[in-house]
Amino acid sequence: MATPIETQLEAFRPELTGYCYRMLGSAFEAEDAVQDTLVRAWKSYEGFEGRSALRSWLYRIATNVCLTMLGSAQRRARPMDLAPAGSGHAAHPGEPRPDEIWVGPVPDGRVLAAVADPAQVVADRESIRLAFVAALQHLPPKQRAVLILREVLAWSAQEVAELLDLSVASVNSALQRARATIASTDKAAQVLEPDDEEQKKLLARYVQAFESYDLTALTALLHEDATLSMPPLPLWLRGTDDIIAWMTGTGSGCEGSRLIPVVASGLPAFGQYRVAADGDGHTPWALTVLEISDGRIAGVNNFLDTERLFPLFGLPERLPREEAA
Repeated sequence: MATPIETQLEAFRPELTGYCYRMLGSAFEAEDAVQDTLVRAWKSYEGFEGRSALRSWLYRIATNVCLTMLGSAQRRARPMDLAPAGSGHAAHPGEPRPDEIWVGPVPDGRVLAAVADPAQVVADRESIRLAFVAALQHLPPKQRAVLILREVLAWSAQEVAELLDLSVASVNSALQRARATIASTDKAAQVLEPDDEEQKKLLARYVQAFESYDLTALTALLHEDATLSMPPLPLWLRGTDDIIAWMTGTGSGCEGSRLIPVVASGLPAFGQYRVAADGDGHTPWALTVLEISDGRIAGVNNFLDTERLFPLFGLPERLPREEAA
């Protein structure tokens, strides 16, 4: 049974996980960082003495944990950040790259509090978009912390200065530089209200087109310069011609897939299941996160590490024949 202190600390887990996810770019590293934070807080709680607010104290610990983790880490990125677009006629998507280099998705429920205001839901989801989190990785770690604390979490410059042991002037200067970097690197996808009817219709058409493998219908849902990526594989594609060429060529094994809806990094997503090798049902293939802009799909991000991602998102290990019919 949890002690009162453990219960008190545990209540901060979701917001701390969101903070660490934005800092680190990985749901799995964020969970490790938060666990380390809470263990450190529990061990040193007697010495806390309430000299600052508990929340501020926990964020100080979490920030130090993240800064240590980032000290020797390679900057996480998306495939589009690392190489030019490839060809949809490629015979092979390349060898998998290490997990440590990729920005990955996170379940909204792990990092965002449940709120009733749809506008607040949109604002919260905006702050965990893949493109925004990838843009954050371009910032030096302390500058990254400043921007998240000031712009996302709405801390005052004085509060951030105290947490990071900086002057207010230094915080304001770091924030100005961070804003400029983000403005030049973050290509915003559209984050809509959870019950947006147009998005619901678009997603329904996407599921119908993909599951029936109607590539003409699918093309109509994509922007002409839409992108498709599939980390940890390095190949990524730009444009409907290359995407459809891939789906009819090397990637044609996706025909017959089934999709289970989820929400990832503030965006609509699906667990994709391909026909099992033995023909009996469907097995995990990818967590697909869609980026939408102006009523059409601008990005299809297929994360292939289903062994870790499907349990994280609560997706089943397999769709039996009766569910996949």
